[in-house]
Amino acid sequence: MKAVRVRTPASLDSLEVADIAEPGTPAAGEITVKLHASSLNFHDYAVVAGMIPTDDKRIPLSDGAGEVVAVGDGVEEFAVGDRVISTFFPRWERGAPPLGSFETTPGDGIDGFAREMVTKSTNAFTHAPQSLDFVEAATLPCAGLTAWRALMEDGKLVPGQTVLIQGTGGVSLFALLFAKAAGAKVIATSSSDEKLETVRDLGADHTINYKSCENWGDAAFDWTDGKGVDHVIEVGGPGTVNQSIAAIRPGGHIHLIGVLTGQSGEVETAALMRKMGRLQGLTVGSRVMQQRMIAAIDANGLKPQISDRFPLEKLADAFRHEESGKHLGKIAIEI
Repeated sequence: MKAVRVRTPASLDSLEVADIAEPGTPAAGEITVKLHASSLNFHDYAVVAGMIPTDDKRIPLSDGAGEVVAVGDGVEEFAVGDRVISTFFPRWERGAPPLGSFETTPGDGIDGFAREMVTKSTNAFTHAPQSLDFVEAATLPCAGLTAWRALMEDGKLVPGQTVLIQGTGGVSLFALLFAKAAGAKVIATSSSDEKLETVRDLGADHTINYKSCENWGDAAFDWTDGKGVDHVIEVGGPGTVNQSIAAIRPGGHIHLIGVLTGQSGEVETAALMRKMGRLQGLTVGSRVMQQRMIAAIDANGLKPQISDRFPLEKLADAFRHEESGKHLGKIAIEI
């Protein structure tokens, strides 16, 4: 079968398309899945670009969507013909999060979904939403679940609250989708007026160009009539978190999801204390959270924003497109 592998030293130029053996018959508690789609996340880019070390010949991509073609003994949750999506943390079923290790994360500590078929334990999958096709469903396991956990699981978002999203990447646009479905207001930031226009079409209530408005945190605070925003989807990290602190209401919640501006930096802790704000780091979510998100997607008919689609053999080109920052929403991989 066809697969894409990361060769050492890792780089976009070292990604290779290879023919590898098909997986064997599923053992007890396992299923075999014919994969139809995946999608790109910054974590995947960090692996293939060599920012996160991985083994030679590692198969990348943490997201996968496909159809069950065989089941092992004792499997009751899935049947042949079921449509499924992958889990980012296969061993995190429910409850408190484990230590943030990627040893069992597909495409990082173990082989991922840049291939045509895979056999894994049942905890590596959940059922896919009935309302989405394979490409749409493949955008959920990392970006979708991260946004869902931030707002709905950890943040306990309620109607009437205000959410500030940074940029127009996958997590931010999923946060927009979930926030509007929950009856919240959304402020979106971007450096592109063209992208902000599109985000308004997707439902954003207010937009701010952070290039032309340097103190965009204050601007977001003022837009709420001086009450402050309830939630910030913080993807920038140290370069943006102080603006997020300026934006939140007293007791507001900053969901630290990404560190696109660097691994460390100065945080205005006194300002955070004055706001009595909550700054919480998080990485994706549990299998049970994913099942709740899927139920909400089906119940509300929600559709993810797909920016571009690439075939599996053009995976390097897909990552170069991600690198350019020209996309709006998720970049999908068709298998």
